[in-house]
Amino acid sequence: MGDDAAWLELTARQVELARRTGALSTLSIALTERFTAELFVGDLPAALALAAEAEAVTSATGHALSPHIGFLRAAWGGREADARALLDASRADVSARGEGLWLAGTELTTAVFLNAFGRYEEALAVTERAAAHPFELGLSTWVYPELIEAASRLDEPDRAADALARLTEIARAADTDWALGVLARCRALLAGDDDPEAAYRESIERLGRTRIRVALARTRLVYGEWLRRQGRRTDAREQLRAAHEFFREAGMEGFAQRTRRELAATGETARARTPDTVVDLTEQEALIARLAADGRSNPEIGEQLYLSPRTVEWHLGKVFAKLGVTTRKELRTSPVGSRGRGLGVL
Repeated sequence: MGDDAAWLELTARQVELARRTGALSTLSIALTERFTAELFVGDLPAALALAAEAEAVTSATGHALSPHIGFLRAAWGGREADARALLDASRADVSARGEGLWLAGTELTTAVFLNAFGRYEEALAVTERAAAHPFELGLSTWVYPELIEAASRLDEPDRAADALARLTEIARAADTDWALGVLARCRALLAGDDDPEAAYRESIERLGRTRIRVALARTRLVYGEWLRRQGRRTDAREQLRAAHEFFREAGMEGFAQRTRRELAATGETARARTPDTVVDLTEQEALIARLAADGRSNPEIGEQLYLSPRTVEWHLGKVFAKLGVTTRKELRTSPVGSRGRGLGVL
């Protein structure tokens, strides 16, 4: 339904309830769902902290970590070899257990990855396969925008007509800014000879009222691409700069590369992420640092992550050395304390 407020509220509530009651099997699932929500919001440090906590939970219970987190992280970060290896392993695993929902999720994430790198033929094939099951619970709805983008880039709008009709029915029934904002972007992509600018503007306005910043950045990217092809380079740069800033911040390297190429075509060079621009913390260190910056004591951190206070203290010592701080007060004003932007952990 594209109800971002409910999604974020319910996933946060589910994680908190599972933590409070010690329901570790439920907590692993709740952390996975909340991890996905944080990625869509664009809070990479929060997502990675949840991934590290999920790994700690599964290690404590002896269960394997869901392949969804690893696959989504690899695809999100543009690491194709890792993503494909995890996808193959995930597909075989979930097929054996009959988990169609996970298969739909991996196909959706694969399509996002392929569209990021401009591999539209492959993206269209994946999304057409996924869209063949329109009554799957939820995820098939979000396959349609990927199908529409791929078809529009291949100049094959007829292959996207059914997807647009289904998305239109769902978005209008949902009547949320997220759903209608994505629909407006899709209408713009398939506008053909008609002027799509009003639809792009509607998409930006609607998505700007949501917390789903990934969707907003993707609209800015395709709008900027359209503006550049209209010869409106100055207007294009405005949209592309905003999109590129977000993609870099969110660790979405595939879309960041695509945006940099488009900016270069307007005559502007965008800086890529380099090792010098990040702080080299491991995922566990980043999570411990963030919890410490939030005021948690070593025993409290250890209880949440199933570590001894002495182990937490050892990790914090490494964090302090890497960040160049000596106290928790300084930690709160470091990149970790400012929601962790710039942490090189993806």
